[in-house]
Amino acid sequence: MSTTQSERLRGLLEPLVAARDLDLEEIEVTPAGRRRVLRIVVDSDDGVQLDDCAAVSREVSQALDESDVMGGAPYTLEVTSPGADRPLTELRHYRRATGRLIKAQLHEGGELIARIMAVDETGLDLEVPGVKGRKPTERRVAFDEIAKARVELEFSRKDEKKEEA
Repeated sequence: MSTTQSERLRGLLEPLVAARDLDLEEIEVTPAGRRRVLRIVVDSDDGVQLDDCAAVSREVSQALDESDVMGGAPYTLEVTSPGADRPLTELRHYRRATGRLIKAQLHEGGELIARIMAVDETGLDLEVPGVKGRKPTERRVAFDEIAKARVELEFSRKDEKKEEA
């Protein structure tokens, strides 16, 4: 039974990342000229700071140097956090986005823009913004209804302005 490079990388790196109370979200190896780029994406419930990425990078680099999982070809290591527009694919992603506005494509067709109010094992409790002066409405959406979802970037929330005033 052979394992892929990705599986071997995950097996080597996941314990290192988990020891820092981070989640290993993604491992990607891509060609870049004569070299390869190994990009590791980490996250946590509290977000990821630059110091976290630097510490993980040092530990991962040492572990990779001590193993043969990357083979003999040169590579560049990048450790990063997920971007603001990354897809929401796991339960933990939705939990971390509680209070944020999301855009969801639904399997039945259509698009939904709403704020996540609560998350449980089966779905989301959402607040759909009112249109043209109408009040927001509540809506329950099961995970199996969602084809794909992303956090919508908000530069100024109305309720934030009220708190500042």
